[in-house]
Amino acid sequence: MTQDAPTAVLADDERLMREQLRARLAEAWPELKLLAEARNGSEAVALVAEHRPDIVFLDIRMPGLTGVEAAKQIAQMEVGPDELLPEIVFITAYDQYAVEAFEQGVADYVLKPAERERLAVTVERLKQRLAQREANDGGLAGAPLQQLLHKLSAQINPGVPPKYLQWIQASVGQAIQMIPVEDVLFFISDEKYTRVQTASLEALIRKPIKELVDELDPELFWQIHRSTLVNVKAISGVTRDFRGRQIVAVKGHKEQLEVSRSYLGLFKGM
Repeated sequence: MTQDAPTAVLADDERLMREQLRARLAEAWPELKLLAEARNGSEAVALVAEHRPDIVFLDIRMPGLTGVEAAKQIAQMEVGPDELLPEIVFITAYDQYAVEAFEQGVADYVLKPAERERLAVTVERLKQRLAQREANDGGLAGAPLQQLLHKLSAQINPGVPPKYLQWIQASVGQAIQMIPVEDVLFFISDEKYTRVQTASLEALIRKPIKELVDELDPELFWQIHRSTLVNVKAISGVTRDFRGRQIVAVKGHKEQLEVSRSYLGLFKGM
């Protein structure tokens, strides 16, 4: 990612839509450098991993991996200490996807066909968000983005209500224990295991954070780091340490959890 020339990847399965959006973006934002174009969600994820753009434009409905599913994978990508995840802009032909969360700035959207007026609004918002990133205010607002992606998944698959985990089956020593999800203070992953921490016990599961994110209620569990999910009700406060990092304090536990740069937007004003 460069400071002076913002970069982007564009994903849409319709060639004409890609061509139109490419042309309109060149008009509205001549400085924007389009690095690559994808025809489906899987290509989009691969191109984002390869190019590390500042922005990714994702068609919501694509064959195979949808734009929403691709966004979920992109949101779980590993980034270096000085990197941030890309800003996400959804491309949609359907007004019903322009939900309130879009207007709140969690992610933005472009309606098909790409109207110059609406695209200008999106461009201005993206410029502001990139400026905030440069000011070290963080990128993707983790929990609000997860909530938005869950809402979009529900809209794309109407009549299929989300089923969130109610119990965690975990190893405690040599025993297997059933732990109510609401009792979990936080989850922390390493390379092989994820630690499940409650006020009274510590357990291990083999499920990685990137899978748990999709299986837990995003209103209850916020991702604050690539390897950490915290129960919102268990947060007692957020402070900054001597290095300026945001640290989450947890009720009923002495451990302090670091918030990574990509999720600093969760605790604006701290």
